[in-house]
Amino acid sequence: MLNRNNRNNRSFLKHLGAFMIIALVTILTPNASAQEWPSEMWHEGKIVLLEGDTLKGAVKYDMQQDLIQFTPSASQTIAYTARKILYFEIFDQTVRRYRQFFALPYTTQSRYRAPVFFELLTEGKLTLLARESIELRTYSSMYYYGSSYSRQVLIYKYYFLTEEGDIEEFTGNKNDLLDMMGKYDEDVEKYIRTNKLRFEDKADFARIVAFYNSLF
Repeated sequence: MLNRNNRNNRSFLKHLGAFMIIALVTILTPNASAQEWPSEMWHEGKIVLLEGDTLKGAVKYDMQQDLIQFTPSASQTIAYTARKILYFEIFDQTVRRYRQFFALPYTTQSRYRAPVFFELLTEGKLTLLARESIELRTYSSMYYYGSSYSRQVLIYKYYFLTEEGDIEEFTGNKNDLLDMMGKYDEDVEKYIRTNKLRFEDKADFARIVAFYNSLF
C-alpha cells in the first residue's frame, strides 16, 4: 500500500513538474498571436508613385507580400503593389525615426525579376538595404530537458546595392563583410570592436557600413 502511494506521489509530482515547465515556457515566451507585426501597424507617411504623384496619410506595409496600404481618409483604404511605387517613407513610432523604402527590381529565387521593397539603411560607396519577414522557429526549452517550443520571430536579411546597380544578398559572414572593405578592413574591424557592434543587429550594421562610407 505504501509503495503504491509512493508510486502515485512520484507520478503526480512528475506530471506537476511537467505542467509547471509548460506554464513557465508559456509565460516567458512571447505570444506570437499577441505581438503586433510590422504588417499590422499603421504609420504616418508618404508615398511617391511611379507616375510621380505624392500621397500623404496613414501607411501600412507588408514586405512579404510587397504590398502597401494607404488611407487618405478614415473611410477609404487603397492598396498598391511594388510595381506602382517609386518609394515610400514612414515615421515609425516604435523606433521614433523616419524610415525609407524603395521598390527596386530584384531577381527572386524563382528567377523571376520584379520590383520588391527594400528598406534603405545607409547609402554611399556601399549602400545597405534590408528586407524583413516573419519565420517560425523552434527553440530548445531551458527549463525541461528534451522539450522545445516554436514561435514566430521577425528576421532581417541584408543586401548591398553595388555601384553597377546590382543587388547582392549579404552572406551573413563577418569575413565576407570585411573582404568587401578592401584596404579599410582593419579600420572597420577596429571600429566594430571599439564600439562593440554586431552586424546581426540592424542599427549596428548600418553604423558599420556608414563608417566605412565615411572613409571615402
